[in-house]
Amino acid sequence: MSLRWTLIPFNELTIDQLYKILQLRIAVFVVEQHCIFQDADDKDREAWHLCGWDGDNLVAYTRILPPGVSYTEASIGRVLTAGSVRGKHTGKELMQRSIEAAYQLFGKTPIQIGAQLYLRKFYEGFGFKKNSDVYFEDDIPHIKMILL
Repeated sequence: MSLRWTLIPFNELTIDQLYKILQLRIAVFVVEQHCIFQDADDKDREAWHLCGWDGDNLVAYTRILPPGVSYTEASIGRVLTAGSVRGKHTGKELMQRSIEAAYQLFGKTPIQIGAQLYLRKFYEGFGFKKNSDVYFEDDIPHIKMILL
């Protein structure tokens, strides 16, 4: 599967792109994970939005934040793929592209993430190292990880 990738700052997103981003984030984080939380947290306006498109369908997404928004370091968050592309290495491509985009945008600087604990090995595959104890966010165990 060959996706079309876009990297767009918030103020350049179209209404349709923003709608598809929010729709997919709700589908994965709220509906699939049975987690009620405030997804629109005011950080989107500071973010660059990396989107993987299969035609007009958004199937992969992250938001990339500059240093000082979520953490002292740059960060990558809201990492997700649609169910239709899971098991096809789309998540790996998404994360690699997200790291490259963060370096392109902010320089080769450390990247901090808040990872769901069950994805620790996935992120370790990109060189991230655990740098916190387990904590709970919206009743889901997380750890902080950093890529130096």
